[in-house]
Amino acid sequence: MRIVLVGPPGAGKGTQAAYLAKNLAIPHISTGDLFRANISQGTPLGREAKSYMDAGNLVPDSVTIAMAEDRMEQPDAADGFLLDGFPRNLGQAKALDEYLKDKNLTLDAVLDLEVPEDEVVKRIAGRRICRNDSSHVFHAEYNKPETEGVCDVCGGELYQRDDDREETVRKRLEVYHTETEPIIDYYKAQDLVVTLLAMGKVDEVTKRAMAALPSQDA
Repeated sequence: MRIVLVGPPGAGKGTQAAYLAKNLAIPHISTGDLFRANISQGTPLGREAKSYMDAGNLVPDSVTIAMAEDRMEQPDAADGFLLDGFPRNLGQAKALDEYLKDKNLTLDAVLDLEVPEDEVVKRIAGRRICRNDSSHVFHAEYNKPETEGVCDVCGGELYQRDDDREETVRKRLEVYHTETEPIIDYYKAQDLVVTLLAMGKVDEVTKRAMAALPSQDA
């Protein structure tokens, strides 16, 4: 099964992608992971991406597309994949269509995770990270530490990342609406979009997603 996962920041795409990929026995292909892997391995694409990033510039679509295509060529993706963070805009969506067409392949579904905007802001702006270990994550409302501002695990100071501040979150949402949302209409025209309300417990959302996807026997 070949799936594209879309949704605003804070919709839980990364979490759901990991669970869905495991349930479907297909690789989870994340744009962030692709960049990190290519840069850390010093691949030609990684070096090119890093040169743009070091200069404070956006990495061109052509580089992102090439990384995604290279990853989809790997043996573990032969029977399917779940794309998370790609395509991010119409140009990338059209490039993905061309790539799949050349391989005589098609997408099975575009899973659109919907979350009310106020909930997105609440989810992200409420996050608090431990300065000692960024894997220790709390939330001002949903996962409060026993002592405010103190990590339950190691006693480190909890802080709010600049990227998680409300004004920054709202700017990220504007970018999503402008750049990424148009691909939903693009895929709706191909009758591929499966819309899912991504509210509730993680496992509940995963179950709804699995039930909403096309039958794997189809």
